[in-house]
Amino acid sequence: MQPVAYNDPEFLDSEEARPLRILAEYLEPLRRFQAQNIQDTVVFFGSARISSRERADAELDGLIRRLGGRNAPESEQHLALGRKAVEWSRYYEEARELAKLLTEWSLDLGSPNHRFVVTSGGGPGIMEAANRGAQEAGGKTVGLNIKLPFEQGPNPYITDGLHFEFHYFFMRKFWFAYMAKALVIFPGGFGTLDEMFEILTLMQTEKLAKQIQIVLYGAEYWNRILDLEPMVEWGAIGKSDLDLLQHADTPQQAFDVLKAHLVKYHLEPVTVADVKTPAIAKTND
Repeated sequence: MQPVAYNDPEFLDSEEARPLRILAEYLEPLRRFQAQNIQDTVVFFGSARISSRERADAELDGLIRRLGGRNAPESEQHLALGRKAVEWSRYYEEARELAKLLTEWSLDLGSPNHRFVVTSGGGPGIMEAANRGAQEAGGKTVGLNIKLPFEQGPNPYITDGLHFEFHYFFMRKFWFAYMAKALVIFPGGFGTLDEMFEILTLMQTEKLAKQIQIVLYGAEYWNRILDLEPMVEWGAIGKSDLDLLQHADTPQQAFDVLKAHLVKYHLEPVTVADVKTPAIAKTND
């Protein structure tokens, strides 16, 4: 017997059904966010390649043992990368600490909804660190993962029911932006820059009907990678556009910036309607 269209796998996987698959990546997450009373989020972006301090130390120790004192240029190169990974791991530990501080504070707000829930891309590195810190603080934490031909499985610290798998990058980005009240941008690569500049563009063009704070974390990294002043000098952006980014270099400093913003712009009285259906932020359509 021919199945009805909405139960027909061949049809659902077809080109003609693409709009249904896109819509599903909006409606299914919406349903779960509402079921778990998630009102809004704080999103952590950063490299998937950063390890915890414990892991980086262990890998460097293992590398030293395997090389056994060899002085070949190739060995020195491997050792240099191992030492850089240990140095790099500070950002994992600091993302973990910041997520913990933010979650502890949000849990003390006493809201009937879950406020400012730490959210990441759901994978390893900074994403894992953020979810881990939030879990260690006893809060809910979200992972918006993406299916890729390589990398990344979900990290083990995402709250049950709040791990999402997306096929479409643009729907994943939609959910990053739609509920976020703040972003923290840790050191990262092309993906991190892509995600940051997408949100900056939406803010600059006033396509977000809410105040979002962006915190650029880690001066040692970002001062070398990202110099926007020439864009002002050439007139590509306005001087005030630089104010869309705030800088922080310690978990406490970043938390203070986030807390000041969230209190000022987003801690409004919660209505009865909000309790029944979380007040998911609206965009300017």
